[in-house]
Amino acid sequence: MKVTGFTIVRNAVLYDYPVVESILSILPLVDEFVVSVGQSEDGTLELIRSIQSEKIRIVQSHWDDKLRSGGSILAIETDKAFQAISPDTDWAFYLQADEVVHEKYHPAIRAAMEQYCSDQHIEGLLFKYLHFYGNYDHVGDSRRWYDREIRIIRNDPAIKSYRDAQGFRKNGEKLRVKPIEAYIYHYGWVKHPEKQKLKRENFGIFWSEDQEKEFQKEVKDIFDYTGDFDSLDRFTGTHPNVMKERIAQKNWDVQLDISRKNMPFKYRVLHFIEKKFGKRLFAYRNYRVV
Repeated sequence: MKVTGFTIVRNAVLYDYPVVESILSILPLVDEFVVSVGQSEDGTLELIRSIQSEKIRIVQSHWDDKLRSGGSILAIETDKAFQAISPDTDWAFYLQADEVVHEKYHPAIRAAMEQYCSDQHIEGLLFKYLHFYGNYDHVGDSRRWYDREIRIIRNDPAIKSYRDAQGFRKNGEKLRVKPIEAYIYHYGWVKHPEKQKLKRENFGIFWSEDQEKEFQKEVKDIFDYTGDFDSLDRFTGTHPNVMKERIAQKNWDVQLDISRKNMPFKYRVLHFIEKKFGKRLFAYRNYRVV
């Protein structure tokens, strides 16, 4: 069984993406790791080159910023990285530049890849998600945050990144997947408020001009974490080992009131049911669990 990791990244230094930690978090699980680096205004390429591993293969890509319909440029670049993996790969393990895997899940992930490797009916493996918000002690627990997504796919050229690269589809159809007992730790909403402001102001270039203006209006002098969430819970677990240095260097403080629930009545009811019974009702699913 051959496994290839792949990711895309651009301006990782400017926007403070934990892309090095992301890559390192699954290096023990992969035989190679393809990193597609887009044209950047900082030292992103040098940052990736600084990772000491013979498994890493860097490809450089030019992002077409004119492609700004619904974040499609992110899917296009993800597909380009996927196409760059070695042809003898069985499983392709995709991580976004702000996603990290805890080492405690490595055995379960490897076991699932081995179990379903020869079963061509299974097209992907489905992960659970933890979305950290504001700091490393809180996670979003509302329906605003997707709770599962595909991150391991079969090496099949018919599989393409979907919409803004959140997930994948094959010939436009949802993938047949098996859920595994492993989480992706998403740190995209944990960074200094000034960095979050900068990211939000500029992230709109991947969507329409109107949406770009909306993104820019969201933030003023500094990003306000305290007013942008609907429901949070306290995180009581441990973070991946590769995140320890980054967490130790955290240089901002955010006070978050997790008792505040800013949701319409319908979503309050659904939120209560999910907390009580562990079931997310009427949720959008970009996959078929088999």
